[in-house]
Formats: sequence, structure tokens, C-alpha cells
Amino acid sequence: MIVALLILHGLLAVALLGAITHQAISVWVPMRGAAGSFVGRMRAVPAKSYVNAIIVLYALTALLGGIIYPTYRLSVRIVLEQMQLYVPNGAFELKEHFVALGLGVLPAYWYFWREPQAAEHARTRAVLTALLAFIVWWGFLVGHVLNNIRGFDL
Repeated sequence: MIVALLILHGLLAVALLGAITHQAISVWVPMRGAAGSFVGRMRAVPAKSYVNAIIVLYALTALLGGIIYPTYRLSVRIVLEQMQLYVPNGAFELKEHFVALGLGVLPAYWYFWREPQAAEHARTRAVLTALLAFIVWWGFLVGHVLNNIRGFDL
């Protein structure tokens, strides 16, 4: 059961990673390329169209991570400490804190992306999007590396 939850957690994380990356690119990369270019096509979708999906995916991914977390603490973290792998273990500790901060940022993220969008808040939207993108990328990479070091043996 926990392996199925871990796989679902990973699939949600990939969907979230795609959505937040697309939004971050559409907010931060200027429209200079040709209309048919790769970046031009990524920017073609309005950034605000990702907001609800990002909020739902972030909350679901964090919730599923919280459900899986006790198994991680008991079966993976102990082994990492016994193997003296303090850097990956510490990176996961940072992941926990970053994800919690991201949950706290979600209401502000929603507030600044809601309709109508005030032009004077464009920089705030961009910064909040970049912050969430950093948190999501950090969480994805750290989770992936830790799973490669020592996955669940259930």
C-alpha cells in the first residue's frame, strides 16, 4: 500500500513540477523568441491558467507526503543515519521545512493571482511563483535522490 502511495505521490509531484515550471517560465522569460519557438509555445498559455491546478496539486502532494512520512522516518531515515549520510538526510529535513513554508505561502499566492489582477502586483506574483517553483524543484530532486539512495523495502 505504501509503495502505491509513493508512486501516486511521485506522479502528483511530476504534474506539479510541470505546472509550476510552465508558470514560472511564462512569468519570468520575456516574449522575444519566434512565435513557433519552444519558449514561445511555453509562454503561449496564460500564467493565470495554472493557479488552481498548482494549489490543488501542491496541497495533494504535501498531504500524500505527510501520509507517507511516518514510514520514511522508520524505514529510510534510520538507515541513512546508520550509513552516516548526513547531507542527504539534512537535504530532506530542509525539504520538510520548505514544503511547510510553501503551504503557508499558498494563500498569498492565490490572493495575488486571483481576478482581477492588478498590474502593480506583477512583481509579487512573479516572486511568489519563483519561490514555489524553487520549493517544488527542491522537493522533487531531494525526494528523487533519497528514493534512489534508499527506497522503501516493503
